[in-house]
Amino acid sequence: MTTLLFVEQSLNGLQFGVMLFLMAAGMTLMLGIMNLVNLAYGALYMLGAYFAVSLQEWTGSFLFAVAGALVGTAALGMVMEKLTFSQLYARSYLDQVLCTIGLNMFLNELARIIWGSQSLNVPVPSFLTGTITLVPGLEYPVLRIAIILVGLVVAAGLYLLITFTKTGIHIRAGASDRATAGLMGINTKQLFMMIFGLASALAGLAGVMAAPLLSVGVNMGDSILVLTLVVIVVGGMGSVRGALLAAILIGLIDTWGRMLLPAALGSVSIYLLMAAVLYFKPSGLFPATR
Repeated sequence: MTTLLFVEQSLNGLQFGVMLFLMAAGMTLMLGIMNLVNLAYGALYMLGAYFAVSLQEWTGSFLFAVAGALVGTAALGMVMEKLTFSQLYARSYLDQVLCTIGLNMFLNELARIIWGSQSLNVPVPSFLTGTITLVPGLEYPVLRIAIILVGLVVAAGLYLLITFTKTGIHIRAGASDRATAGLMGINTKQLFMMIFGLASALAGLAGVMAAPLLSVGVNMGDSILVLTLVVIVVGGMGSVRGALLAAILIGLIDTWGRMLLPAALGSVSIYLLMAAVLYFKPSGLFPATR
């Protein structure tokens, strides 16, 4: 194996891990703070991609499509939280699972009715086409580099938000003890709606970033939702830092596993990792510290 091939495949794994992180970070906020199991979360990833397809077709602007998709998924998430999920916080996990599975099926069929069953594509904008010479002999796509940079910027922004802002203090308080946070004057209903909107926007952003690389279709969120749950298990429940590190680790393992291992083993390598983590460290590799 050459050094250039090693660097290229590692960057591919990092790029895949960044997209997984955007999904896992939002899901981590829901699980860790709201104590909510949302199996309709992958549908928001799908809808973010579909919103980007439609907005770019209507406006011709990729940047407007990105902004509109983020606003659209955030708004949809907050409406869903108000109408549906706010009724589920005090219910059992089984009730949450059954309700969100039904909601996921509804959103998938709604997308099929609106956009059809055929896969769609988002044209890559001109400023993201081409390649950049990272080192002599290694040309890497500008689009993939942009995805990596956006993901790392979002990760840094989440860290600053949760660690150094008043909103972050409220988020950590709600994660530690929701009842006490309410008694201390924190509006937990408003906080939960804001978190749900932020988590939905992160899922939509992941869908937008994936859209130019993958075909956009119904049920595209189901497969990445499974990977998101793997990231949360490996990283640790309620840990955004764990979600980032685990997502990058899983992205690298998946990329290298499919390349170096036999096909049957490479495709399940990340699930073997999850099983090992559950056996040796059930709380995850990077659990949240409160």
